[in-house]
Amino acid sequence: MMTRRGLAVSAALITSGLCALSLGSPLYTYIALLLIIVLLYSFVSCLWARATLECEQSLSSPTISRGESARLFLRARHRCPLPVSPLEGTYRLTDQDGSCVFPARPFQWHDQQVILNARHVGLYDAWLTHLTVRDLFGLFRMKKAPAHASAPLTVLPRPFDIDKPRFTLGDDGRAALARTQEDYNAPEDVRSYQPGDAMKRIHWKLSSRKRELLVRRFETPAPPDTLILLDCDAPLGGEGIPEGKECLRDALCETAVAVANMQMEDGSPVRLPIYGDRANEFSSDNAASLSLLQEMLACQSFRGGEDFSRVLNLELRRMRRTGATIIITTRLDAQIVDGVSRIRRMGPSARLYLVTYTPELAEYQPFVTRLQHHLVEVCYVTPA
Repeated sequence: MMTRRGLAVSAALITSGLCALSLGSPLYTYIALLLIIVLLYSFVSCLWARATLECEQSLSSPTISRGESARLFLRARHRCPLPVSPLEGTYRLTDQDGSCVFPARPFQWHDQQVILNARHVGLYDAWLTHLTVRDLFGLFRMKKAPAHASAPLTVLPRPFDIDKPRFTLGDDGRAALARTQEDYNAPEDVRSYQPGDAMKRIHWKLSSRKRELLVRRFETPAPPDTLILLDCDAPLGGEGIPEGKECLRDALCETAVAVANMQMEDGSPVRLPIYGDRANEFSSDNAASLSLLQEMLACQSFRGGEDFSRVLNLELRRMRRTGATIIITTRLDAQIVDGVSRIRRMGPSARLYLVTYTPELAEYQPFVTRLQHHLVEVCYVTPA
């Protein structure tokens, strides 16, 4: 592609050629020949450099936490012996554009590092979109796109400190364990007597038949789940605030990660069904699996999720094994209040995190009052 300077040189060439033909002056002929040589050299050098251009790219880490930075390593070289201008590379992190410059020395790899700031949770593509080659005089400009694919960058939500969810009385697993151990009519199995076993746990009838002391062994109940219900529909609010929707999404993901992290650190089982555009479910009681949950949430676009009031009704079937329910959403209306109230009436404790920029909004107060009337704890999260 010819630049404006190239067009000006072409116009000068045409003018000098016409003057040489009309006036017969050798001066205009020399000028025209010189301009032809310059244009030909510029075109050949630019085309040669573009034809032999090579580039590589890689990320310092494919996964980082929100607020951190990643490095995009770029390499480029050309094999044109004719001098050209420094190469200009244009890179992109989904919606962020930037440029960098590579030296023009031929036959050598030239390296550049680009800092990519991860402002929001999600999946992003970091790539070198194209390289621009210019001749030494700036008369031609040619672009070449890299042949390889973009480098995916996953930005994970980071947990923060929150208050530990409370289980309803008798649902923390310890009371159930004590009751099971005292229920001598429901043994799981028997085993041989060992010194120190309580006499009242001996199965006397079976021991008399087997002619050895046998002790009842009882099943240990598993602790109840912490059920996290996350609103994966498009966040409500944030209009008029720079990157408001993205910040709301960050707050939703990081609140869910914070709750799950706190529970799993104590060995408590956590379940988080995801009703987003990529339906999935997380279930674990091991804090080492937190990174899996972070990646699952980072993959969600929060654009085509299930209606959250319907999600609350669907999850009523889990309440028998649930000790605490955490509801995280950006919206609060009558349907959601009814769904949360039904969950609370099923037995487990309930805490609702309302992610909003306007917690003092008057229309929220009647809904908050109704939730508190049903002993639902209401907390506010303001996006950073």
